[in-house]
Amino acid sequence: MIIKEPKKKVATRDGFGRALVELGKENKNVVVLCADLTESVRANWFKEEFPDRFVSLGVAEQDMIGVAAGMALSGKIPYACTFGAFASGRAWDQVRVSVAYTNINVIIVGTHGGISVGGDGATHQSLEEITLMRVLPHMTVVVPADAEEAFLATKQAAGLPGPVYLRLGRAAATIIEDKPEFIIGKASVLTPGDDITIIACGHMVEKSLEAAKYLREKKIKARIINLHTPKPIDKPAIIKAARETGAVLTVEEHSIAGGMGSAVAEVLAENCPVPMKFMGLDDRFGVSGTPEELYEYFGLTEKYIVKEAEELFKKKRT
Repeated sequence: MIIKEPKKKVATRDGFGRALVELGKENKNVVVLCADLTESVRANWFKEEFPDRFVSLGVAEQDMIGVAAGMALSGKIPYACTFGAFASGRAWDQVRVSVAYTNINVIIVGTHGGISVGGDGATHQSLEEITLMRVLPHMTVVVPADAEEAFLATKQAAGLPGPVYLRLGRAAATIIEDKPEFIIGKASVLTPGDDITIIACGHMVEKSLEAAKYLREKKIKARIINLHTPKPIDKPAIIKAARETGAVLTVEEHSIAGGMGSAVAEVLAENCPVPMKFMGLDDRFGVSGTPEELYEYFGLTEKYIVKEAEELFKKKRT
């Protein structure tokens, strides 16, 4: 009997924490700010190595963004860290005026994104960050699928000319094998397919890959695209996939109103209209539960992705 080794699972916030330490060693201008959640966002690893380059603002997210903006204008590269619910909600005005409007390289890190936060419930399960951040001019929005992508996104963000919002998760995510090179702004095609395209980001990439295996058993070849950068969006990759497969399913751990799926639809409406289906949360808040319980409750597991893909494939053929 062949026993398969379990796939390695690591939270994306852990990849971020490791990258911060490496960046700190490489560039003395890298600084980290936190709003009283230092260990939860993994900023404590940087704090232990570089205490003189770490600032805790307490429960004052608006102040944290303002201080980060001032540091950026002074030549520093600030990473401002808190839960996504607070970074995108409580501090949005400061992000808009002090960071996006001035177009400075502040990296805003929102951890605990989506329903996979689990038992913390609706107030902490941020489902709006992609929408709120991608509408801001100059803002780059990145949603890594695993810890390796989070590590690379964290490092690449330091070299971008403007602001970045980095959405990270609390729950462990499987390390995806045989990924293309990670480049912010360039979508990753993970599996080939000509029957339907499934575009996902964050934790939903892993579930989409699993769904593709079941779809192949049903003679449906799904092209899986990891759209880790909802903004700036990779238009050529999306248009090419839509033209070649004729149908697009988007899957995200986020509200479907204005999220990653909406960004995809905006591209296709102007360039290549095809049958589409959006999977995510539809006009709902989260609830408490384990991540897997919530994925099932909100219909974001492999079996639901397979079901929606099958129905969309049939629609495409009629």
